[in-house]
Amino acid sequence: MNKTIKMGKRTVSILGCGWLGMPLAKFLVNVDYEVKGSTPTENKFDSLKEAGIEPYKIFLNPNINQDFQKDFFNSEILIINFPPKRRTDIEDFHPKQFESLIEEINNSSVKKVILVSSTSVYANLNRKVTEEDNQIPEKASGKALRKVEQMLCNETKFSTTIIRFGGLIGYDRKPGRFLSKMKTAIDGNSPVNLLHQDDCVNIISHVIENELWGDVYNACCPKHPSKKEFYEKAAEIGGFSLPDFKESNSPFKIICAEKLTNTGFLFKYDNPINALPF
Repeated sequence: MNKTIKMGKRTVSILGCGWLGMPLAKFLVNVDYEVKGSTPTENKFDSLKEAGIEPYKIFLNPNINQDFQKDFFNSEILIINFPPKRRTDIEDFHPKQFESLIEEINNSSVKKVILVSSTSVYANLNRKVTEEDNQIPEKASGKALRKVEQMLCNETKFSTTIIRFGGLIGYDRKPGRFLSKMKTAIDGNSPVNLLHQDDCVNIISHVIENELWGDVYNACCPKHPSKKEFYEKAAEIGGFSLPDFKESNSPFKIICAEKLTNTGFLFKYDNPINALPF
C-alpha cells in the first residue's frame, strides 16, 4: 500500500536511487520532504523503506516497464538521475528512454524537473567552458545527454533545470580505485573537474529551495588542480601507488561554475584536494 501524502509536505520523486540518488533521498527525508524513490529491481526496497523513502520499481529499456506504479509521478518535483547506458547505440537508445519518460511526465502532476546531467556534454576546447558553450562533444555519452537535455527543455507542461556535474568523488569512489583501472599513463598537466558527493546533494537541494527552475548550471569544484597534483596528494594520504604520468598537450576543458556560485551557493569543498581523504 502506498502511503497517503501528508498535507503541507512537498513531494519529490527520484528516478534512480543509486550512489547519488540514495543519499539525496535520505537528505530530503531529513528536511521533511515526502520522497519517492525508484530502483530497477525490488532488491533495494527494504533499504529504501528503512530510510523513509517510498520505493517503486521502474526501469526504461527503452520503454518504461509496464508494471510500474503511476503514483511515482504523483509529485511536484521529479529528479531524473540515471546515466546513459554503455552501449554502441547510446545516441539512439538514451533519447528513446526519455521519449517514454516524457510521456509519463506529461500525464502526471509533475511541474518541475531536475536532470542530473554531466560535463561530458562539453567538447575539449582547451579553455574554460561555461553553460553557453554548445560545441559537439567527443564522446557518444555526451552527445546522447545533449539530445535528452534538449528534449526536456522543449517541453512546456513542466519546467526543467539541468545540472551538469563534473567527475563525482567521495566515500567509496576513491582515487586509488579509479587509478587501478587505468591502463596507460596519465597526462599530469591536465586539470581535474571533480565534485564531492556532499556538494552534489547540497547543489540539488539549493536548486529546489531557491526555485532555480528553467535553467542550466555547471556543478564542479571552482578550483582545478592538475591531475599530477591531485593524485600525488591522494596517494600520499591514501597510501596507494602513483600512476605513471606523462607530459603532453592532451585536449582539456576547465568547467566554470560561476553561474552556480552567483546564485549564492557555497561549496563545501571548493578544491577537490581539500576533500581528501574520502
